[in-house]
Amino acid sequence: QVQLVESGGGLVQPGESLRLSCATSGSIFGIYAMGWYRQAPGKQRELVARLSNDGGTNYADSVKGRFTISRDNAKTTVYLQMNSLKPEDTAVYYCNFQTLHIDYWGQGTQVTVSS
Repeated sequence: QVQLVESGGGLVQPGESLRLSCATSGSIFGIYAMGWYRQAPGKQRELVARLSNDGGTNYADSVKGRFTISRDNAKTTVYLQMNSLKPEDTAVYYCNFQTLHIDYWGQGTQVTVSS
């Protein structure tokens, strides 16, 4: 079974940067969007950034101008570059690959922003 493997989370201070990566363990066909979501303690999971097949992007208002989503040409890896991190960005971050029939999710990676 194909899995999404995330990396890049950690503990940083406010204003610093992190880059998250999410790679597939095998081939996934029919991907039409790739994205990142996050869930903070006591809150619902929310969309952070989404990248469509046509290159279109959507960002949560709270991260616009600070976060950038990208992917490799083979659509096997999606990245999230996070700059100017704030304490309110603290959450577990999950990657997501959408196909017509199945949504694939990563296991989550913890991002903690604290001084």
